[in-house]
Amino acid sequence: MGNFFQEVQDILFLDIETASSTERWEELPSRLQEEWVRKMRNQPASEEGRPEELYFQRAGIYAEFGKIICIGVGFFYYAADDNELIYRTKTFAEESEHDTLVAFRQLLEKKRWVLCGHNGKEFDFPYLCRRMLINRIPLPEVLDIAGKKPWEIRHIDTMEMWKFGDYKHYTRLELLAAVFHIPTSKEGIDGSMVNEVYYKQGDLESIRHYCIRDVEVTARLYLAYQGLPGDMEFRVLNLDLDGKD
Repeated sequence: MGNFFQEVQDILFLDIETASSTERWEELPSRLQEEWVRKMRNQPASEEGRPEELYFQRAGIYAEFGKIICIGVGFFYYAADDNELIYRTKTFAEESEHDTLVAFRQLLEKKRWVLCGHNGKEFDFPYLCRRMLINRIPLPEVLDIAGKKPWEIRHIDTMEMWKFGDYKHYTRLELLAAVFHIPTSKEGIDGSMVNEVYYKQGDLESIRHYCIRDVEVTARLYLAYQGLPGDMEFRVLNLDLDGKD
């Protein structure tokens, strides 16, 4: 297992939390209001409702109408002398989305990371790219996949790994956590509550904790795919607390 623990050190597990770009529909620029109305007209019948009512509920899903309010990351460090696997965590959640993305980009430039998320290829990675460009932030090399061959893209998706070629299959992270006996991350809030908690309660700290728990579940799921116990023990260091990275 020593070689595996060495290799896993290059993987940056991550998760993002998003919200609507504004708290109220009236605050959204008129051109974006028009585009939102058009977008909602093309949604399935299950999404029926006035566009302005759907905005607070749904806008955070779309990078054009939402924003990133928190990025959680986790990565392993193998202490060979002690034969110990250490898991380090950190969140990025500044007052402005721009500052959050800049701080995250700085981490991405520290080493040649491999990025890993659950449904990351369909949601987290493209959302990060789009919001960076909207904020006039150059894409870091690991996210700039234009023109790269598939084998040159350093992205891992734990949901894609579970598909085994079944491209119609969507599996929630929480379901896989239950299957592999991984402790749940759904304590306090869940993804459907983030907009409410962020705007109505102003409780970014709870969102930070929720985000970083999801990252740990993703990391544990990846370990489980390697045949390791989902509830295996390792030491956790929170870089938000000690400030060392």
